[in-house]
Amino acid sequence: MTSSTTPGGLARFNALEESAARAALHEACASTAWGRHLLAKRPYATAEDLYTASDTATAGLTADDLAEAMAGHPPIGRPRPGDPTSAREQRGMAGASGELKAEMLELNLAYQERFGHVFLICATGRTGEQMRDAARERLGNTPEREREIVRIELGKINRIRLGNLVREEQEEKSGN
Repeated sequence: MTSSTTPGGLARFNALEESAARAALHEACASTAWGRHLLAKRPYATAEDLYTASDTATAGLTADDLAEAMAGHPPIGRPRPGDPTSAREQRGMAGASGELKAEMLELNLAYQERFGHVFLICATGRTGEQMRDAARERLGNTPEREREIVRIELGKINRIRLGNLVREEQEEKSGN
């Protein structure tokens, strides 16, 4: 499909120089392997093709690739300063009480001690209480079960971020 029939934001993504496309993908997911997979599949005819490629790449990540991807995510309740993406995704914690924030910090630390990596959850649309409850529940998982949940949550995050990437490109192109 040519860029004239591909939706605007997606066509723009398809046309990016490889280094610019790699940088845009790295903002969505810090895994080098995931980004390489998505770059290799360009151009995309539809956003759904892009999401499917993301799902395939996420499913194929090794333990090291997953660790690299998770390293790009701040702990829940502590978005990186100056990072509007993590702040937007974690907005459910923004208005949380001091008690809930303190509990989430404790859960993050316990989770990291148990599993060796950040507690990863698709925080978009979740309240602070929902994220806390998920962290509590997931602390009881085996490492194998938790690795699969992390992969599922990462896939959700990647889809949302890719959707935002294409949408932002469409808005930028249209002057919104």
